[in-house]
Amino acid sequence: MAAKKKTATFESALEELEQLVERLESGDLPLDEALADFERGVKLTRECQKKLASAEQKVKVLMEENGQVQELPFDTPDEFSANPGAGDAE
Repeated sequence: MAAKKKTATFESALEELEQLVERLESGDLPLDEALADFERGVKLTRECQKKLASAEQKVKVLMEENGQVQELPFDTPDEFSANPGAGDAE
């Protein structure tokens, strides 16, 4: 089962991290359990950060055109406010 945790998806790692945070925030854990949960949370956070960095690198490679990386923002609310109706499908 230890091998299964190493190959966990980003979503499953994030879900486990959220559960750990809830347990820690409850304040009902003995110190040893709280410390173990915190340690696991740090490990999961690092795993998630690595997976996000890897995904970001893949996106940059996919967005590369003519040898240059073309970075585009995921959320561009200014475009919609500058062009009323630009995002409307109706």
